[in-house]
Amino acid sequence: MIVYPAIDLRKGRCVRLFQGDPGKETVFCDEPAEMARRWVMAGAFWLHVVNLDGALTSRLGSAHAPNLRALEEILQAVDVWVQFGGGIRSLEDMELLFEKGVDRLVLGTSAVRRPALVERAVREFGAERIVVSLDAREGKVVTHGWQKTSAFSPVELGRRMAERGVIRCLYTDVTRDGTMAGVNVEATAELARQTGLKVIASGGISSLDDLRALREHEGDGIEGAIIGSALYTGAIDLTQAIRVGLGLED
Repeated sequence: MIVYPAIDLRKGRCVRLFQGDPGKETVFCDEPAEMARRWVMAGAFWLHVVNLDGALTSRLGSAHAPNLRALEEILQAVDVWVQFGGGIRSLEDMELLFEKGVDRLVLGTSAVRRPALVERAVREFGAERIVVSLDAREGKVVTHGWQKTSAFSPVELGRRMAERGVIRCLYTDVTRDGTMAGVNVEATAELARQTGLKVIASGGISSLDDLRALREHEGDGIEGAIIGSALYTGAIDLTQAIRVGLGLED
C-alpha cells in the first residue's frame, strides 16, 4: 500500500484545513518545496499535492498563480512521482500540468458536472494518469472544494466513472479530514468492493494502526493512503508509515 504525504497549497503556502473549511486554516510552511524535500528524505516516493485555491474557486488559475509556482518549485526540488488535484476543469489544464511534470491528476468536480471530460481525459492521457475524487459528507459526494453537495453517493458515482474507463479513485470522508479522528476504513473498503476501483484512502488518518487497518483491505482494492495533519503534527513518522504501508514492519 502506497503512503502519500499531502502538501496542500493555499496562496503558495503549505497549509491544512479542518474538514475542508477555508476559515479553519493552519499554515505549516511558507516554502512547500522544502516540505517536499523533507518528505522525500523520509522515504516518500509519491507526493499528493492539492491546489486548494483552485478547488475553492472552481478554476485552476493563471500560469503565474502562487500555487502553480509552488508546484513548479516542488517538481524541480524532488525526483519522485507527484499526484496533483484542485480546480482542474479542462483538457488544457491537464496538458499544462502534465507538461510541468505532474505524473497523475485528480479530478473531483468534473466527475459530477462533466463526466464526458473525465472519459476523454482517460482516453487521451491513459487511465493510470487520471484519478477521480469521490469525497463525501453524510453519504453524498461533495464538490467545489467540498462546499457543494451532489445527488450521488460515492458508490453510485464510482460505478459511473468505472463505466467511463476510470480505474482509480480517491475517497475522503470529509467529516474526518484534518481531525485526526481515525480513517473510515469500512466505507473505504466498501467503495472498493462495490465499484471495482482501486481506492486511495484519505481523511482522519491519525496513527499507524489506521494504516494497518487499511492494509488489511488491500485485497478489496485499497491501494494507498494519504496522510496530512498527522505528519505535520508529528503524530505519525513518515518513514515508519511507509514501512507499515509496504508491510515491512519488524
